[in-house]
Amino acid sequence: MASAAEQLAANLNFGALAKADELKKRIWFTLGALIVYRLGTYIPLPGMNPDAVADLFKQTQSGVLGLFNMFSGGAVGRLAIFALAIMPYISASIIIQLLSSVVPTFEALKKEGEAGRKILNQYTRYLTLVLALFQAWGIGVGLQGSGNLVLEPGPFFLISTTITLVGGTMFLLWLGEQITSRGIGNGTSMIIFAGIIAEFPAQLAQTLELGRQGAISTGLLLLVLVMAVCVIAFVVFVERAQRRLLINYPKRQVGNRMYEGQTSFLPLKLNTAGVIPPIFASSLLLLPTTIASFSQASGGTGFLATLATYLAHGRPLFMILYAALIIFFCFFYTAIVFNPVETADNLKKHGGFMPGIRPGERTAEHIDRVLTRITVLGAAYLTIVCLIPEFMITYAQIPIILLGGTSLLIVVTTTMDTVAQVHGHLLAHQYEGLVKKAKLRGARR
Repeated sequence: MASAAEQLAANLNFGALAKADELKKRIWFTLGALIVYRLGTYIPLPGMNPDAVADLFKQTQSGVLGLFNMFSGGAVGRLAIFALAIMPYISASIIIQLLSSVVPTFEALKKEGEAGRKILNQYTRYLTLVLALFQAWGIGVGLQGSGNLVLEPGPFFLISTTITLVGGTMFLLWLGEQITSRGIGNGTSMIIFAGIIAEFPAQLAQTLELGRQGAISTGLLLLVLVMAVCVIAFVVFVERAQRRLLINYPKRQVGNRMYEGQTSFLPLKLNTAGVIPPIFASSLLLLPTTIASFSQASGGTGFLATLATYLAHGRPLFMILYAALIIFFCFFYTAIVFNPVETADNLKKHGGFMPGIRPGERTAEHIDRVLTRITVLGAAYLTIVCLIPEFMITYAQIPIILLGGTSLLIVVTTTMDTVAQVHGHLLAHQYEGLVKKAKLRGARR
């Protein structure tokens, strides 16, 4: 049965949105910030040869550069100032999360609440800066050694490229934090979302042009459209799915008053790992292909080129390893972000227990068993979502980036989170209006 909040959220309309001035300010701020980000993806790095850059990217876009180009909204293909995007921040965040589960010092900060979270966020920023410096310097060195990409190679180009790319990443990190605090939704997710969506019209136009030329049949285009709608509906259904474990709290006495026992639920998401497994799996599999592409461009051949051939899109080895890596990272990342022992201890401290299960170790074992079972379903779901578009793009030759498993997951989950944020602000606005009306009635009486 839907809760009162969900029923109220379902009844919200555009009239309520028009009256929520604070929400409108947040929406306009978010749109303005995303426009600034999109403008930055068209500002090229100084000292580059644009024609040579376009030719190089056409040769290597099927590798990891294509994946990074998707997350950067096309900035990698244009070698713009935002070419690094916020990938160093994502890597830093994952590293800090890993350390918070392994290193006692970071684990203690994680348990300190808001104060510890602020310190961990600061460490994440410092690590982002370090990673961005290494990556930007590596990009500068690689560009200088890739033929005629650079008009005037030398130390000045290396320094200017490093400063520009690091500055672009740190600016996007700041912009994402501003969207989170003054806009709507998670700023990092919104920036990646805007980059993926911005590339979709060009991909759609390219597909329609193939249909006009007869390279793709009308029936196949309709089939892809139906498949996209079905996959999106499937993603929405699974991302909202939860396994709720019943939690009971006994009666308690405070002073001379006896309070009745309460019933609650421990929600476990079907897909606890989110989009991390597809991102990691894609990066690991596409890295040999990218390195081999650069090696072939410089006249090199060998084992790496042969391996890249077997790991090309649509090959059986690629499909098998892709599915295996997604499943592995699903279990690995879930084990990092959710600790059944810690959850069971917290329940025991607050007097909560699961019916028929002894508090403490038995409860942790039960939570771990349930979490393992639903993670199997979550891993199967991610594998299906990522492999079906892979088959369609490879065998039907339909170049729509939005159909990629990782990009589709990011777009759908970010949209759901943004809608939830809007509903939350509208509910808060309506609640404030009811409180004001109640105070006015009380003053009149």
